Amino acid sequence: MLLTAKFIITIVAVLHFYFLWLEMFAWTTKARKVFRNFPQDLFEPTKSMAANQGLYNGFLAAGLVWSLLIQDSSWQVYVALFFLGCVAVAGIYGAYSVSKKIFTIQALPALLGIVLLLLHHFL
Repeated sequence: MLLTAKFIITIVAVLHFYFLWLEMFAWTTKARKVFRNFPQDLFEPTKSMAANQGLYNGFLAAGLVWSLLIQDSSWQVYVALFFLGCVAVAGIYGAYSVSKKIFTIQALPALLGIVLLLLHHFL
């Protein structure tokens, strides 16, 4: 179960590194194809806001990677739970405020990781 949880954590981290790249460096190019419902004329004016959002996604990814490197097993779980919790909350809010699709892409994997870690740690 722990191996599966670490696999999920890795996937969530990779997704957030992708979000970082997309929002910080490809907002006016590749992001146009990913965010098709976003008005095309707003990509350029929102470039700095997207970059800021991408930076936050990078912090989430870095925290998840850090959790995988911690040697103490309890602290590894606690740090992973914190960062997965942040991702889950952001995904739930995004689903509520922007698009239901965000729940599936962002919150659901994080929630799965949380459940797996809790099952491993407390059972």
